[in-house]
Amino acid sequence: MNRRTFLCGLITLSSPLVTEAQPAGKIPRIGVVAPGTPTPGSLPLQVFDAFREGLRNLGYVEGGTVVLETRWSRPEQYASFVRDLVQLNVDVILAGTTPASVAAKQLTSTIPIVMAATGGDPVALGLAASLGHPGGNVTGLTLQTHELPGKRLELLRDTIPRVSRVALFWHSMPPAMAEVKDHEAAAQSLGIRLQPLQVSGPEDFDAAFHGALRGRVQALMMIQSALYATHRARIAELALRNRLPTISGETGYAQAGGFMNYGPNIPESWRRAAWYVDRILKGAKPGDLPIEQPTKFELVVNLKTAKTLGLTIPQSVLVRADEIIQ
Repeated sequence: MNRRTFLCGLITLSSPLVTEAQPAGKIPRIGVVAPGTPTPGSLPLQVFDAFREGLRNLGYVEGGTVVLETRWSRPEQYASFVRDLVQLNVDVILAGTTPASVAAKQLTSTIPIVMAATGGDPVALGLAASLGHPGGNVTGLTLQTHELPGKRLELLRDTIPRVSRVALFWHSMPPAMAEVKDHEAAAQSLGIRLQPLQVSGPEDFDAAFHGALRGRVQALMMIQSALYATHRARIAELALRNRLPTISGETGYAQAGGFMNYGPNIPESWRRAAWYVDRILKGAKPGDLPIEQPTKFELVVNLKTAKTLGLTIPQSVLVRADEIIQ
């Protein structure tokens, strides 16, 4: 299969780093707000490692003149951890999620902020004046385009015969409501009825699946969120148990047993974020660095899950897949 990846690469960082880009005696500190827990094999650890690799590729060496202040956090902790990093007066804040980006923008207008993987529209969220010229102290990468909800719904329609009702899991963190509207508009244009179900944490998963089944939906999709990325294996398990085909934007969802995932490569986005950090440490203003949108997307299909669900994936979908899990 041909592999398609994000146009740009991302980066992660956890230990002190060194680089010739910094003046002698200068020890810049990078504050990182990372989602979830860095357990072995988890997506949080994968994106963090991608950021570190990106920094190394730019000439940074661990154990020298750059220090990383990392805060692994749950959504309700983002604001307090960002406040901690602001009080430390770090040189750059790397925000790993949309809520972390929003919290950072609200708490500082002077410390540069790099978005590693923001799920919403940075302009609509008030993070930037425009994508091409952000103008403030925030730049980086966004994972979303307005076409993505429609593309994912089209994949469900092309795969599931006569699909007409689809559940939508959404997380009550910004920019959820704006994205719910984007999904509803896409569903309406395709003649699909959408059933939004709010999911605030993993404790809501069981009830949300029961609500989807009560609504007689034929499939499930999820708004991009660190919550669903962190708990992708649990969601895939519940979806299989409840016999619901699911599509996610989270990298690795199909590998974790989900039906399919379609979207930008999230670790690559974190790797690319290292470039932004590097430019800012070398003197660039974040407001002058354009915010990047994804231009390439990955489709991963799990044939084993499809077979268990009694579904045959059409050849027209399989030929578009970047990876097929047997």
